[in-house]
Formats: sequence, C-alpha cells, structure tokens
Amino acid sequence: MKHVPSKNWINGEWRGASSGETFPVTNPASDEVLARVPALSPHEVDEAITSAQVAFLSWREVPARKRSDILLAISQALLARVEDFAELITAEQGKPLSEARGEVVYSANYFRWYSEEAVRVNGDIIPADTPNKRIFVLKQPVGVVAAITPWNFPVAMLARKLGAALAAGCAFIAKPAPETPLSALALAELCAHAGVPAGVFNVITGDAEMIGSHFMSSPLVRKVTFTGSTEVGKILIRQSADTVKKLTLELGGNAPFVVFGDADIEHAVEGAIFGKYRNAGQTCICVNRFLVHDSIAHAFTERLIARSKELVVGDGSEASTQIGPLITDEAAAKVTRLIDSARREGASIPLEPTPNTRGKRFISPSVITHVTPSMSIWKEEIFGPVSAIATFATDDEAISLANSTPHGLAAYVYSNNLSRALKVSEQLEYGMVGVNDTAISSVQAPFGGIKESGFGREGSKYGIDDYLVLKYLSVTMP
Repeated sequence: MKHVPSKNWINGEWRGASSGETFPVTNPASDEVLARVPALSPHEVDEAITSAQVAFLSWREVPARKRSDILLAISQALLARVEDFAELITAEQGKPLSEARGEVVYSANYFRWYSEEAVRVNGDIIPADTPNKRIFVLKQPVGVVAAITPWNFPVAMLARKLGAALAAGCAFIAKPAPETPLSALALAELCAHAGVPAGVFNVITGDAEMIGSHFMSSPLVRKVTFTGSTEVGKILIRQSADTVKKLTLELGGNAPFVVFGDADIEHAVEGAIFGKYRNAGQTCICVNRFLVHDSIAHAFTERLIARSKELVVGDGSEASTQIGPLITDEAAAKVTRLIDSARREGASIPLEPTPNTRGKRFISPSVITHVTPSMSIWKEEIFGPVSAIATFATDDEAISLANSTPHGLAAYVYSNNLSRALKVSEQLEYGMVGVNDTAISSVQAPFGGIKESGFGREGSKYGIDDYLVLKYLSVTMP
C-alpha cells in the first residue's frame, strides 16, 4: 500500500503512545522493518475503552438501515482495494499474494453479509396468560466489544468479528497481533472513510498481556472475542469471572482428516493439499492428523508425497510462490522440533523438508508416516506444512482416533458412501465437519468449535447473536 497508518486509531484520531514507545513490524520473508507502531500505556488503553463506551451510547441508537448502509460501504471499499490490502497482508504476514487476495474478498463478504443481517435483528411477542398482559422480547447490543485477533488472517479474523458487532449496534476495540497490526490499522482508516463514527471502531497496539488484562477487568467492556490458543483462552475465561463478561472463543484445533477405503483418492489428496498447506499450514482448521484406511494408505501417501513435492516455497510476494514463510523463527523451531520428535519416537519420514537458502522460516512440505497417538506430533497443533499420517482398520477405530483429543474445532471425512460419511460425521466431536470438502469457511456458515476449542459462533445468521442480549418486557395494560 502506498500509505500505511502506523499510529493507533482511537476515538477518530491517529495517536501514538504518550511515552513515545514503539515496537517494530517486520516482513517474515525478509526481516525488513515495515513500520513501528505504538506501545500504549495502561492509562491510554483505559482512554480507548472510555471513548468506545461514549460512542456506543450514540451508535446503538443509529437505525439498523443506516448501520447496514455503512457496512455495505465498507465491503465495497475493500473490494475496490483488494490489491492494496493483499500486498500489505503478504508483507506483514508472509502468505502468497493469491491467498492474501482471497482473504480480502472473504473479509469484504463478511461486511456485506452483516449489512444484510443488521436489518433482521427481530424480537418476539409471546402470548401471555391473561388478556391484559403482553410479553415482549427485545434484542439489544451487548455494549463495548473488545477483540483480540491473531496474525494468521489479520483482516479476515477482524472482519467477521467487527461486521457482526457493528451490525448489532456495538462499539468495538481491536487489539491485533503484534506481528500483523498494520492490516487492522489500514482497515480502521477504510472504515472511517466509509462512515463509521469516531469511537465506534478503535485499534490499539502494545503489550498483549497488559491490554488483555485491562479489557477483562474493565466493567465497560461487556464482551470479549478472542481467536488464539487454548491456553490463553482459558486465562480469559478465568479473568472474565469478576465482571461476568460475554465471551466468544475460537481456540486451538487438532483437525483429523479421515479417508475411508471407498474414497476417491485423487479428490481426497487435492482436498488434503488445500486443507494442510494453505497459509503454510498456519490455520486453526488445518489438517493436523491424517487417518487413512489400511487398504488405501500406500496409494494415498504416494500421491500426497508427489503433490507435496510440486509446491513452490518462497517469498509470498513472488507470483510462483504457493507456500510462504512461517511467521517467526519460534514458529519454525516448533515445526522442526515436532518433526525431530516424530523421528525419535519411531515414525518414518518418506518426504523430508529440504533446506532453503532463504532461511529457516521457509519450510518445505514433509510427510510423516507410522504416526501413533503417543507421539507429540499427534497431540500438538503443528501449525506448519507437515502431513502426519496414521492408519485405521474399522469405522469405529477411525472415530475413536479422530476424537482422541481435547480439541474439537474442525474435522474432515472423505468417503464415496454418503451414509457412512454422514454417520461418522455425526459421531465426530467437532464444531465443523467437512465431508469430501476442506474449504469449509464461509460467511453463510457458523464457524466455531466445541470442547477445548472454545464456544460461540462467528459468521452466518447465528454470528450476530453473540453480540446481542435478550431483554424481556412484561406489560400489563390497566
């Protein structure tokens, strides 16, 4: 982008930290410093919260049709600047430009979707027991919403939270990941130009633990929405108790990819390529464990290896790149550790990652076989381009293996037997299941998990409910 905001957006103004303290935002492919953004003080975080509360009191009174028009304007503005935002996403996050473009369009679709949902927040009139009584049920905005968003989809994860919140009539404060704050700041600028009033959407940066603590302790923040690790999600649940906040948590995953013997192997492999290697394996719904029926395990593995070898690893800004760098050295070190531990624990590695002259963050696809439930790579979320394969013999064994994790975000089933696929899907303990499909994210569908993968839903007609509260009016007519 020609111009990228690097100050915080608070109450309709660009602001730096009063201390002058900043931290760098770097390109993971080159280590180039793209910008320095403010590290706010606790007092400044509280100021942002207060300004959001003031703005909320006005924004909740804005007619739904007007909020709808503003959300549609945001969607149209994003679509008009797909290339600008895609280049920014790739620069600070690393994913290939083609994927970044898809993220921007996906984000714009959320604003359009919620522009339509804004005018459909309907209450109820319930028949009462006596003729002179009326029971009304109203849906009202929950209040000030604080969002803590991740680095892997820096625009999309913010858009699907912000769109629902603005549609409901809430004010919003975003704390983007320190690795990718520039996309959020650029979105704040775009939203202001599209008509979002001052204070209704704010973006702040700084120490994550401090900002999160202030969000959780403030009585003005009535809801927190978080996408990130299960470990941090549990901390937020504990911290929410004192003020009894409403929470939406989309936490870690450990997605199984179950391939039955009657599956179309070519179709399953192509689904695996997208479901495993998109964003270099750095998505919460990435395939983490392949469970393949004994009868086709060899054929599936050989084809997966062949397709994995074809993928081009490089700088996301280069047109030929299909897999970009991992986000940090620490992320790359974790992936390397899991590969090494699998080798020590008895797995085979028919496709090893190849060294890359660009640096250790550029990890090529690898395929690991003879994986067992006792291995670290089975239990941990990999978040990298590693395909870990185990086998099974019966449907019940596949279900048991797939469910053998405390997580329950996404799962995938491949079978040409629709009866089997549906029966197994119903027994999988996951919030989302793709049947012969790994492209499961959609604005029309409710995104979210169960068990230790969190609660609440984003997107779809259900997503706006997390930003609303019910009020019951009992009216007796004299």
